[in-house]
Amino acid sequence: MPFSSHDHVSGEDSPASAPEVQATVPLLEPPGWALAQRALFDLLDHAWRRFERDFTGPDGRLDYSGRLTTRDGVDDFYEVFFNWPQLYLLGGADDLLAASERHWEGVTRQLTELGMLHDEFERGYDWFHQGESLLLLYFLCMAAPDRWAERALRFAELYVDPAKGNYDPGHRVITRPHNGSDPGRTGLFDGDVYPWLPKEAETYGFPLDWIPEADGGPYPLSADPRLGAQMRDRMGAGDTALNLAAAGLVLNAWILSGEDRYRDWIVEYVDAWRERTREQGGLIPDNVGPDGVVGSLLEGRWYGGHYGWSWPHGWHSVGSAACVAALAAATVTGDDDYLSMVATSLDTLIERGKVMPHTEADSSLPSKWVAELGPDIHTPTLHLPFRHNDSGWFDHNPATPPVPVALWHHTASEADRARLERLRAADGIDWRTVRPFRAKEESGHEKAWFAFLAGDDPGYPERILAAAQAQIRHRLRRIDRYGDLDVPEADIHVWQQCNPVATEALVQLTWGGPQVLYNGGLQQARLRYHDADARRAGLPADVAALVTSIAPEATTVELVNLSPGTDRTVIVQAGAFAEHTIAGVRYTTCADDGWIGDLYDYGHTDPVVGETEAPCEGAFLTVRLPASTRIRLTLRLRLRTRTPSYRTPFDTPADGTLL
Repeated sequence: MPFSSHDHVSGEDSPASAPEVQATVPLLEPPGWALAQRALFDLLDHAWRRFERDFTGPDGRLDYSGRLTTRDGVDDFYEVFFNWPQLYLLGGADDLLAASERHWEGVTRQLTELGMLHDEFERGYDWFHQGESLLLLYFLCMAAPDRWAERALRFAELYVDPAKGNYDPGHRVITRPHNGSDPGRTGLFDGDVYPWLPKEAETYGFPLDWIPEADGGPYPLSADPRLGAQMRDRMGAGDTALNLAAAGLVLNAWILSGEDRYRDWIVEYVDAWRERTREQGGLIPDNVGPDGVVGSLLEGRWYGGHYGWSWPHGWHSVGSAACVAALAAATVTGDDDYLSMVATSLDTLIERGKVMPHTEADSSLPSKWVAELGPDIHTPTLHLPFRHNDSGWFDHNPATPPVPVALWHHTASEADRARLERLRAADGIDWRTVRPFRAKEESGHEKAWFAFLAGDDPGYPERILAAAQAQIRHRLRRIDRYGDLDVPEADIHVWQQCNPVATEALVQLTWGGPQVLYNGGLQQARLRYHDADARRAGLPADVAALVTSIAPEATTVELVNLSPGTDRTVIVQAGAFAEHTIAGVRYTTCADDGWIGDLYDYGHTDPVVGETEAPCEGAFLTVRLPASTRIRLTLRLRLRTRTPSYRTPFDTPADGTLL
């Protein structure tokens, strides 16, 4: 599919014409982080091949012979591979992209046979799970836009085109919490009774706890009529804040095509929620009736919508969806005020925070925090209330960093950085702590990364790389144990638990970005890389990268070529989507080779390292790395000055000129 002209990068950004620098500083003692980073790439290459061998079939589908008896399940099949093309983009194996595409195709056929998809898209489910499912597609679009654009635009049309039944432009609402490719799939479940699991009831409580007991009660939760009619009528219609994550799907289509209609839809839909947030005093409501009125199905309550403030996860789901949408709107318009609806909601929770040991908190997710907090489970620390119902705020959890870090990474503003500093100051746990835990989001170490970028923890790179190794090796042992399991429906999460592709450390250290927002976000990054010789995305073999600063005035990265005999050429890209401009570069140099010594010298002296500057005005910078050399680049970036694009410096526009 041809790209819109908005995707074309000016000729000054091509490898042939973009500024070029060459590393001249010799690599004598390879830094530990560089050796550990390349060792991690090698381990990851072994690990994904092992998972593929033990858990998937020849056509890419997962080894699963059962049925799916509820609407749940699509995300659990796609999530397994969500970061495989991300690893390719970081510099993973050449054949990893083809493997990722094969698994998307195989799983899509598999889920179609199971009755879960129509025209390759979810028939109808909530966006907490749809956002998880679509991360794999988004990274495939990023890695191979020409092959994936048709699907991506077709999927976005399900929301942008009102005739598809998902969007009402008159009231600016997505028409139901469960939405997708099948407009006939209404409500929240099939049948008459909500498929309530006892563990859900124990963990999250009842979502409509303010409704009087049903006539003839009490009933066990599994048979209470309210779980059918009441949930269908009050929670199964109208819009919910969770649907904001659909903006990520439409943003992906806009980046691919440049068509104004996708930008206009994002602006129209997110504007509606921004206005509702302002009317609510800065706290985003979680439900809107089909009439476009907040609370019209819930007797005026701003809370209580599906996957909203009351049930089941509160801020964990609402905050992520709102952030995905706000970032999308800010990206297509350049107006960062869209982020205010997230920031004011977050600040409301911070104002209501309490310092306590997690053992005394009313958290609904204690198992998550046992792993992440470790021995600090008993340390008093700041907890925020994640949920709200008629009784007020409840469900206190440690302040999770993905959303405030995403805000700060986008804006680079003092206000967003100051919020993180306040959270750090209020935390009873040292943000430099790194623990090897497994979160399905492949994230959770943002606090320690922030401390590193603040200059407080120079040892972080090696510790986070070691933690990543530990997780991969742990998951390889899980594959040993469960690789032959005939997976029952209740245990389909085992694939996620065994996915050995751990990318958080590489994303932070090489791209200078946080891990992607898991419920449907698009990647954030200060830098990306292309292998000039192989003409593909990612770091070349033997090359390691470490971003130590992401301040606009000094985005700093060190590149190291560990190969003793092979020269490499890296093209540095400003931003995940070449959306930033490199306005200048300062880099390290070594003026001469006097450090080698004379003919009969047994030792060497220290190389004399200086710095020089080069002009630059574009999204790309070519860096030549002779064997056993290193270079530190200090890049002055102008953030978000260019239209986001999936094009690479190797693409040829329709007029035949090089980009």
